[in-house]
Amino acid sequence: MTDQTLVQVVLPGIVEPEDLRVQRTAVPRPGAGQVVIAMEATGVSFAEQQMRRGRYYDQPPFPFVPGYDVVGRVYAVGAGVDPGLLGRRVAVLTKVGGWSSHVLADVRDAVEVPEGLTAEQAETVVVNGITAWQMLHRRAHVRAGQTILVHGASGGVGSVLTQLALAAGVTVIGTASPRNHEALRAAGVIPVDYRAGNVPEQVRELAPGGVDAVFDHVGGRSVIDSWHLLAPGGTLVSYGSASTRDDSGWKQWPVLKIVLRAMLWTALPNGRSASFFNIWAGKKLNQNRFRARLRADLTEVFAALRRGDIVTPIAARLPLAQAGEALRLAESGTVSGKIVLTP
Repeated sequence: MTDQTLVQVVLPGIVEPEDLRVQRTAVPRPGAGQVVIAMEATGVSFAEQQMRRGRYYDQPPFPFVPGYDVVGRVYAVGAGVDPGLLGRRVAVLTKVGGWSSHVLADVRDAVEVPEGLTAEQAETVVVNGITAWQMLHRRAHVRAGQTILVHGASGGVGSVLTQLALAAGVTVIGTASPRNHEALRAAGVIPVDYRAGNVPEQVRELAPGGVDAVFDHVGGRSVIDSWHLLAPGGTLVSYGSASTRDDSGWKQWPVLKIVLRAMLWTALPNGRSASFFNIWAGKKLNQNRFRARLRADLTEVFAALRRGDIVTPIAARLPLAQAGEALRLAESGTVSGKIVLTP
């Protein structure tokens, strides 16, 4: 341990955002192959909103420190790690533990942030950017000239995915609330009002032959509707179950239902495919391959951010100690853009 103070936000159980706890202890020393990152920016994602309710399908037992990703400078290095990394800005995908002033990480998981990006800019595209890039290019393999449907086109992942698709020459139909339609049109997206209750009909009017890919974070009935909107050869990529966020019961069941449906649909002789995207898939089977892909994909996203292919607004900046307020704001659905936590 060192004499520096480690500040962490703890999720003690299924509690209201105001009941998150702040704990302080000493910063740990890094072991062999590890680094300690002094956090400059971390973020609030939809996963934390589900974890607070105990509804994220892959969360650890309570209590734990939330925080799906972190950006910061290398503060200390362990044995076997290049000392030249000290002071360098890196990003790490953590799933949990990011809501900390200092984060202990395997150096192999740290991706260097290029010059020209601030910590807050980089933070906006770590989990959201990797998710969007991999679904678009590794799962759906979209090509210029195709048409896709993006549910939640103004959301965290949806907005990044939409911009990456447009940059690739893809036509994008995006569901969103009416207040976001003007901005989507300005960006080149064809907006659809999901609150109108007839999303399939609206999409069929725009793409009578179906769409080449659908990206669905809603789950529930939406996944079934999304499947039926695919053109021959199309791909459905599901990556969440937002519609069941407030449900009770077995938290894995909504995702398991999607996985089973996707397997059945893909097995049918119809030329279409469906899958559930899990950003952590493959890590246990082949860590080197998983890390290589993550590094390559996040590097591509950072490059797109630097070029201006994607713009990721920051809705609010709050100190780490006000994580509960940040979580409450994210859950209100009243802001557009990333909510960033700073030291």
